[in-house]
Amino acid sequence: MKALVTGATGFVGAAVVRALIKAGVDVRVLARRDSDFSNLQSFKIEHAYGDLRDKASLRHALAECGQLYHVAAHYALWAKDPSIFYDVNVEGTKNLLQAAREVGAERIVYCSTIGAIGLPPDGGPGTEDTPVSLAQMAGHYKRSKYLAEQEVLRMAKEGLPVVIVNPSAPVGEGDVKPTPTGQMIVDFMKGRMPAYIETGMNIVDVDDVAEGHLLAMQKGRIGERYILGCKNLLLREVFEILSKLTGIKAPSVKLPRSAVLPLAYINHWLANLTGRPPRIPLEGVKMAKYKMHYDCSKAIRELGIPQTPPEVALGKAVGWFRSHGYA
Repeated sequence: MKALVTGATGFVGAAVVRALIKAGVDVRVLARRDSDFSNLQSFKIEHAYGDLRDKASLRHALAECGQLYHVAAHYALWAKDPSIFYDVNVEGTKNLLQAAREVGAERIVYCSTIGAIGLPPDGGPGTEDTPVSLAQMAGHYKRSKYLAEQEVLRMAKEGLPVVIVNPSAPVGEGDVKPTPTGQMIVDFMKGRMPAYIETGMNIVDVDDVAEGHLLAMQKGRIGERYILGCKNLLLREVFEILSKLTGIKAPSVKLPRSAVLPLAYINHWLANLTGRPPRIPLEGVKMAKYKMHYDCSKAIRELGIPQTPPEVALGKAVGWFRSHGYA
């Protein structure tokens, strides 16, 4: 059985490729010709060049592939032209899944985001069944992924054999770009965290997320969502772990969100003016209002996703960033 992986040059996608190769699966990756292939250099894989917005390239890439792992997305907290989020994440997903239906793909795993999962108003952990709406999505990335997920659910009801996974906050090796969570770790390692806004996140090892994709392919129920996560932590607790791993003092000054929000708006305005990403992402500050804590028991119970301790996962990230010159 051959599997096509989109987004394979990215953090989660490359981890999925590693897990597939370890499992003995033949892998083909879909990527643009100008992509950074450094995450894939050591793998024996087949390349298909194309773009989620190019329907013909998708049908070509899917030929003879019984399995599809759709991990690609435009993942960022800011873009000068927000339309790219919807062109890639929504329309690109529709294009790919329609092509998969046309060529008769046997099984599909769609990588969504934890941001598309609802959070209870009482502050408890969110589950796959927590009610959520587009109005609750902060920022273009979350809105586009929510809309894409709605399209995937619709196609599943029409008979497409697709399972949805929602990774929380992956950390570990191979965060080339890096992701917003990875950038936070790098900034901490560089001493750029004099203060913080208290919030919450669910930390998970990226290799466990990758294994969760393979388990969803094998065991996941069609049309179901599975939160791929591990442990709920406060940001302060994440910094305490990073401090033990690096010897760098954790920030002790906790800023009120109301004090940082005006600065984020100014930073956002300057970014739109200059075209340079903001140092204080507005959407990140907005999201800090919520403790992004989730109940991962469904994926543990039904899929058997591994639960690597966050101390180990963060240690992998610190070691990888150090060895690759990020900090």
